[in-house]
Amino acid sequence: MKKSVFYHAGCSVCVSAENEIVELLGTDNVEIVHLGEEKTRIQDAESLGIKSVPVLVTPSGGVLHLNFGASIDELRA
Repeated sequence: MKKSVFYHAGCSVCVSAENEIVELLGTDNVEIVHLGEEKTRIQDAESLGIKSVPVLVTPSGGVLHLNFGASIDELRA
């Protein structure tokens, strides 16, 4: 089974959402990507249609923006 991917920026909103997602899906079913630390993955996130974080990308490619923590543009800085 393909994993979901949870992208975030490390802010308190993102960390709270990460904890909930991991609790809901389990650590084996979700990849966590901290875009503040893995800036090389920002372009990949944008290509999926991600505009802000935190966001969950489902195994089928659905992009679920959960809340507004930071825009992709803010992460480039």
